[in-house]
Amino acid sequence: MDDLFADRSLSEQTLGRGDIAPLAKKGLPAHLIDCDLDEADLSGLDLSRWIFERCQVRRTDFTDAKLDGTRWQSCRGGFVQLAGADLREAEFLACDLNNGVLRRAKLFGAKFERCKLTGADLSDASALDVQFAETLLVNARLPGFSFRKQVLTAVDFSQADLAKCDFRGTLFDGCSLRDAALDGCRFDGADLREADIGGLRLVNAGLFRGATISREQAGQLLGELGLNVR
Repeated sequence: MDDLFADRSLSEQTLGRGDIAPLAKKGLPAHLIDCDLDEADLSGLDLSRWIFERCQVRRTDFTDAKLDGTRWQSCRGGFVQLAGADLREAEFLACDLNNGVLRRAKLFGAKFERCKLTGADLSDASALDVQFAETLLVNARLPGFSFRKQVLTAVDFSQADLAKCDFRGTLFDGCSLRDAALDGCRFDGADLREADIGGLRLVNAGLFRGATISREQAGQLLGELGLNVR
């Protein structure tokens, strides 16, 4: 284990605010492994640079907590409360955060890889340079996010609220926008040839002005008019 955490690691324990708060007051990061934090109230605590490994954080309340530079690996956190939390430069790997609440969270430079965020609410988050890869965002709310000039790999935005998102110059690699709400989105210079845009209507075609789509995708849009593209 890294020397930084040699004296501040906890394993296989059920922890609440009374256990976590004294550690937080010391101002030094801790490493929690296989710990159960389900439904704990950790709101407002300074947990900067902590590591959460295989922890249970279902319905845990991290509202307005300082979580910048934290690392989360294989955590289970359905309905986790992260509203207003400082998650700058945080890294989430293979975590289940389905139906999580991240409204108003500070996500500058945060990374989500191989995560489940189905139904998550990221409305009004400060999300400059946030990165998603191989992540489920089905039915999630991400209005106004900027993905400009990013490479998005295997990100599933099916049925997500993406209103006014910026996808200019974005490369979609194995992603899905099926049935997503795209009102006011910008796709200038985007490459959508490897994206699933099923469910979009011809009236949405103007959104893709300046983007690159495949002949097959064009056929899907024109199929609404009863036209066949050969």
